[in-house]
Amino acid sequence: MPANSGLVAELRTRAARLGFDAFGITAADGHAELAPRLKAALDQGWHGDMDWMQETAARRATPDGLWPHVRSIIMLGMNYGPDSDPLATLSERERGTISVYARNRDYHDVIKGRLKELAGLLRRRSGAEAKVFVDTAPVMEKPLAEAAGIGWLGKHTVLVSREFGSWLFLGAIFTSAELPSDAAHEESCGSCRRCLDICPTAAFPAPFTLDARRCLSYLNIEHNGPIPREFRVAMGNRIYGCDDCLAVCPWNKFARVATEAKLQAREELRAPALAELVVLDEA
Repeated sequence: MPANSGLVAELRTRAARLGFDAFGITAADGHAELAPRLKAALDQGWHGDMDWMQETAARRATPDGLWPHVRSIIMLGMNYGPDSDPLATLSERERGTISVYARNRDYHDVIKGRLKELAGLLRRRSGAEAKVFVDTAPVMEKPLAEAAGIGWLGKHTVLVSREFGSWLFLGAIFTSAELPSDAAHEESCGSCRRCLDICPTAAFPAPFTLDARRCLSYLNIEHNGPIPREFRVAMGNRIYGCDDCLAVCPWNKFARVATEAKLQAREELRAPALAELVVLDEA
């Protein structure tokens, strides 16, 4: 039996009880492709105003660049599948469309405490160090999740799962423990290009690459300043994020509605009236 296999089985069981739907492990080394892929995107300027991507590039490029003691990475996914078509509200001109991921509690708050509990179990059982991340440090979660066998990077650059489609929140546990790795997931998009074709702003220069400067989600969340005129018609009534490329993925036919109550849509965030939003004060 491989070393630490019993510990991994216990961690998988506890992760499921904590509400995680996907679990996989990858070695911290062996990801030589991350650095050149990141550099190519930064050199093209595809990160737009997200200067922090350039500033943290050295730490983001390799796991041990972030934490030299890391030996294994546990990647976890939590399903946030919607209970209705995310694109249905795009035709309701008096309503705002909010991305599925932002229709309830902040997923960082939901997941981080559970990652800490799982990391605590790992520390107690192995004596190893562990650090948890949920979009809180320069970690390339999606390619690491692919390497851990949770899914694959689709042509829209988002992780796709056979069981959950495009709807997985990701978290990571970096540990100094040597854990057995799972097999990487093979890319399974085939000839499909629905995600590329539906993009209202042609934000994909090529399959598996994204120019954030043309992405509506980037423009209404991360971009500094007003929406550029050339994208305003395409923006439509999207007031936070954009789910077009995720929603049309054929693998979503296997997706399930989120079972975690804190990730299910609150009624007031499904399609809020724009007339009510526009009169809100800063508070």
